[in-house]
Amino acid sequence: MDWLQILSNTASSILSPATIGYALAALGLAVHFGYTGLINMGIAGFMAIGAYGYAIGVLTFGLEWWLAALLGLVASAVFAVILGIPTLRLRGDYLAIVTIAAAEVVRLLFLTTAFDEVTGSADGLSGYHASFRGANPIPDGTYGFGPFTYNETQWWVRIMGLLTLAFAVLVVWMLTRSPWGRTIKGIREDEDAVRALGKNVYAYKMQSLILGGVLAAAGGIVYALPSAVSPGVYVTSLTFFVWTALLLGGAATVFGPLLGSLIFWVLQTFLSNVLPALVAAGILPFMTQIQAGTLRFIIVGVALMLLVIFMPQGILGNKKELTFVR
Repeated sequence: MDWLQILSNTASSILSPATIGYALAALGLAVHFGYTGLINMGIAGFMAIGAYGYAIGVLTFGLEWWLAALLGLVASAVFAVILGIPTLRLRGDYLAIVTIAAAEVVRLLFLTTAFDEVTGSADGLSGYHASFRGANPIPDGTYGFGPFTYNETQWWVRIMGLLTLAFAVLVVWMLTRSPWGRTIKGIREDEDAVRALGKNVYAYKMQSLILGGVLAAAGGIVYALPSAVSPGVYVTSLTFFVWTALLLGGAATVFGPLLGSLIFWVLQTFLSNVLPALVAAGILPFMTQIQAGTLRFIIVGVALMLLVIFMPQGILGNKKELTFVR
């Protein structure tokens, strides 16, 4: 087993677009669930709308990359409004069922052949990188050290992703410490009490749904920047992975989703490298390479169950702020 290569691949995932995309999506979910108490099980739908909105904006409408990204964010906000109007009066499990169904509807719409010329159907979309890469100010070449060595295009994706994440963290941090943030925390704890104080609970929930949805859409865009947009990515398991990252770091925190996403992807990358290597070395002779690749999801699932049981507040969370353990 080449442990140096395994550790190098694992370390490189720290700055991967997937890690940054998950961090943005988990931050949006923190706004929904951690601060407002909305159990959104359709975060993959928001990510898909952001990614597809970006790709369609470039390929179909010929927009510059930044305008296409704005289109994806606006589309996610519109989706949040459409989803929120009939559903935000629901509570708990009912909202979870509706949002997971809505995300599946979105994925199937992108998958259907009826819109093949726009969405690419099962093939997805690719070839939308020219505008983004054309704006890259980094000279051609390879830069970095050790596992963090990338070419100019890879650095450009990571720099833009990190800047987007930093801006998102700043916005959420400021909002959660404002009167608006205190109000949505009150809604999470007891929305009837907040309503009795004269606050429009429905409007605050809608604002939270839009903000979190836009952040998740930004995560979807960053996730799709280096490669392609495929409907097979935005499945229900993606939502569960984002939830795992959120709960791992801490639901009602600003920096918890970042830490949770980082640990989640480092662990995923490590297991995806080490388990097949153990099979190839004969240490796990009862498994195939494919089974070893699947085992990492089982390990992550078991870890999530143990986390919810023994440390439900997450690494950075405050147990006093939890609602789902009541």
